[in-house]
Amino acid sequence: MSADDRVRWDTHFRSRARDPYPDPDPLLLQAAPPASGELRALDLCGGLGQNGLWLAEQGYTVDVMDISRVALNRARVEMTLRNLRSVNLLQTDVDTLQLEPESYDLICVFRYLRRDLFPKIARAVRPGGRVIYETFHVGYLETVPNFNRAFLLNRGELRGYFAGWRLLHDEETRNTAQIVAVKPTA
Repeated sequence: MSADDRVRWDTHFRSRARDPYPDPDPLLLQAAPPASGELRALDLCGGLGQNGLWLAEQGYTVDVMDISRVALNRARVEMTLRNLRSVNLLQTDVDTLQLEPESYDLICVFRYLRRDLFPKIARAVRPGGRVIYETFHVGYLETVPNFNRAFLLNRGELRGYFAGWRLLHDEETRNTAQIVAVKPTA
């Protein structure tokens, strides 16, 4: 992402500063296992961080990464209100994203697509850990015809990035593709 992307996303989140703080995504609520022990989670391209904060409330140590400083500042305010200490808010440009291999027990991504991130995400999940991913597919063009097709999955594409993983959930709705995949332990 470029400086233009940072400005665009900061402007987007600034324009919604008075909106209520969002709830976590329903797929996350259904698919995130309870944290037992020292489990780490990543909310990648997490925006306001509602998913990461919820994971922290469930006992995870969480990294929330997003390019927007405005979004992360709002997440920090919410984090403080909830008295959460196990959240790291990291302004991150996914163009230069480096993730340590096998460093997370859970990675979630919602409404973001960049295909070259899938191998990095897969490597960063520990064996037995899971990915919870939901984003738009080409069906979204029926709702928003001018949406940039480069940021839309093809139908059936998402499951291909997790071939060999155990799929706990694999569904396509009218506009989105969802997956919950567990990384093999062997």
